[in-house]
Amino acid sequence: MPKSEISFQIEENLDFSLEKEKKVTNWIKKIAKQEGKKAGNIAYFFCTDDYLLNINRQFLKHDFYTDIITFDYSEDNKIEGEIFISVDRVKDNALKFKQPFQKELMRIIIHGVLHLCGHKDKKPTDKKRMRVKEDEALVTMDDKL
Repeated sequence: MPKSEISFQIEENLDFSLEKEKKVTNWIKKIAKQEGKKAGNIAYFFCTDDYLLNINRQFLKHDFYTDIITFDYSEDNKIEGEIFISVDRVKDNALKFKQPFQKELMRIIIHGVLHLCGHKDKKPTDKKRMRVKEDEALVTMDDKL
């Protein structure tokens, strides 16, 4: 059986690096476990606004910028997928919400995991529930940043 892996890839020419990958990986696995899931193959792609806009147009037929797109390939209790994150949007959101960049980045990283765990965020009540889950997850990460 192939080994499950959480990977992080950065778009070429993007001035970004993910700090403490091992701690982030362990945190993702911990949150998945708390959600009653097992982390399988999860690939994160850190990219620019334009890169993610093209994905949004091509695959979702949406013509707007977004901070994250999650493609869910999960089966049963094993979460798997591809998560694309716009570093440009994360930076803008950090300024907009007056949060440190690192904290906003962790919020978006775990947001994708929560989607893979089955959480939605289209309706206002779902959005609220998602935010609570993100906040709970961030508390467990704060001491690791």
